[in-house]
Amino acid sequence: MKKIFLLLSIILFCTNVLADKMTKDGFLSNKNGYAKVQKINDPENKILLIYNHGQSSHDGPSNDCVWKGGMRNMASLVGEKIKDKEVLVYIFCTGKLKGDDYKRLWNKKKFKAPYKGKPKLEKRLDANLKLIDSFVSQGFKKNQIFITGRSCGGWMTMMLLARHPNIVAGGISYVPECYGRLTKAYKVKKVGVEDALKKFKEKAGTGPANMRQKQIEEIKKSENLPVLVFTHPKDPFGGLVSDWVEGISGVERIVVSENNKVNGKSCKVWGESIKDFHDIDRATCFKEFNPKILNFINSKLN
Repeated sequence: MKKIFLLLSIILFCTNVLADKMTKDGFLSNKNGYAKVQKINDPENKILLIYNHGQSSHDGPSNDCVWKGGMRNMASLVGEKIKDKEVLVYIFCTGKLKGDDYKRLWNKKKFKAPYKGKPKLEKRLDANLKLIDSFVSQGFKKNQIFITGRSCGGWMTMMLLARHPNIVAGGISYVPECYGRLTKAYKVKKVGVEDALKKFKEKAGTGPANMRQKQIEEIKKSENLPVLVFTHPKDPFGGLVSDWVEGISGVERIVVSENNKVNGKSCKVWGESIKDFHDIDRATCFKEFNPKILNFINSKLN
């Protein structure tokens, strides 16, 4: 009887989890699901946020996209009005893309440069450029389009705008990092950023470490990077290795919190107190930043 109960519980859990997963491109509704109507009328009077998800696979293909439970805050922006223009959020699923040399890149010290072909992040960037062109051909205005993303998607957002500064109005980057749990795995708080990144290079190999640094250097050269960046010091990925974004012209950085609250509101994800602060942008407390996000968007509209 216990086995039957356990089996039923597993089936129920898996069913709920799968029902929560969103795996296709599309406009988000303010009810936190796909909008019933996907064809947009009057696109020239819309503000479009293109949302890029994170990656569970560093450079290889995956089924990554988004979960409804993590999109509530993005959904809360849908329908907001800025200068009489309505905000839309478009989910862009690019998890199935893979880097040309992904089988070697994360193979510890066995990786030997150069990387052969294009990595996944570059292909995701290219896919966003094509998507932007598609939306512009539909009547959306470039100066009313924003690239957004979390984790690897947030990292790619900064890469895209550094490389193509006038392609859209700006970007919003949530907990950007795409090279593993650097803050936690390499004990940044204890040994410091420099020694931690040195250890990362020794352990993961020069391939990932050099690629990350090259991308950072490219982003930092930007004369004007119109990006709003959210980081959290307890984020196990980029938390304590994100200070490099400071001082980049045009970047506005918000360090979310030092604890489990924002403006006195407790941070919860999927009904539980947040434990992994890489999920801070998906926590209920993050909605407290909506006015800041909307003000940022407003400041970038012509």
